[in-house]
Amino acid sequence: MSSDGLLSAGTGSDTAAGTAEALYDVVIIGAGPAGLAAGLNLVRARRRTLMIDSNRPRHSATLRSHGFITRDGVPPLELRRIGREEYEAYPAAEFHMGLVRSVKQLPAAAAARFTVSTKGMRGEKNRVVTARTVLIATGLAETLPALPSIRAWYGTNLHSCIACDGYEEADRALALIGETDDLAEHALLISQWTDDLIVFTNGVGQVTDADEAALAARAIRVDRRPLSDVVGERGAMTGIQVADGEFVAREGGFVRPKYEAAATFAASLTPTTDAAGLLVVDAQGRTSVPGLYAAGDTTPPGPEQLLVSAGEGARAAVAINRELLGPLATHPPLNLAGRPGVG
Repeated sequence: MSSDGLLSAGTGSDTAAGTAEALYDVVIIGAGPAGLAAGLNLVRARRRTLMIDSNRPRHSATLRSHGFITRDGVPPLELRRIGREEYEAYPAAEFHMGLVRSVKQLPAAAAARFTVSTKGMRGEKNRVVTARTVLIATGLAETLPALPSIRAWYGTNLHSCIACDGYEEADRALALIGETDDLAEHALLISQWTDDLIVFTNGVGQVTDADEAALAARAIRVDRRPLSDVVGERGAMTGIQVADGEFVAREGGFVRPKYEAAATFAASLTPTTDAAGLLVVDAQGRTSVPGLYAAGDTTPPGPEQLLVSAGEGARAAVAINRELLGPLATHPPLNLAGRPGVG
């Protein structure tokens, strides 16, 4: 047993007695739409699949998700529950509640390419398993502007996905709060649903003079002052408190978080990433590391609708299944320039 309480990664065992675990065809890390869609397709191909998830989705505060065909308006946690039930209905499926500590490569001559170490949650034991392929579908970690009460309204009156929640916020006095350099683009998208929008940069976010003039032509204002908080009463957001003491009435709106890929456990594999730290993949979801795939929000361009992430997971499953069949069925790998292989 290793010093951190896990069995040696080379044993493929998960109990003190050393009971050996059979090799997994695929380990999927993350049980959001991308991971669940991939898992469903892989177990239907009779691939022995282990899905690992901590049940801490980024959008857990959101009451309803939209734009997912046949599931418009479903709570995100309910969508995950349904997807997990469908996945686990197949004999080849296994689910492990846990946090992934590391993913490491094995020597080229080994039957497996990777070891995956976990810390079990909710009574489940720590595990070290081996896998022929790994799919990372962990999505993103987000950081909101540091306003004391912003989390109180996040998912109800404030949202991060414009395409998902713009319709529900239509024709209201809205705010866009962010500290990034793409606020003008987001404001333009929001203007499809309201003609009363103020962009709040909190003294940090960047809006160029040219972009501000273009927004003003659409009657969108830019407020560059630092903010104190987002305020409300009786369970409803009422406005923005500016640091200089002014209160600006707003009924709801959007926040632009800062994102980073939630895949630090794979750092030792050194997969190719973009400037934002997202995992670069080809059209089939292959990373620059042989046998390592990624799908969903952890890949460029970043945050997408749930349906898009699910499609990327399903597409990656097809490529994984082909790879497991052998060289004749495998497409050329992603080159290090980030361009997909032919095929």
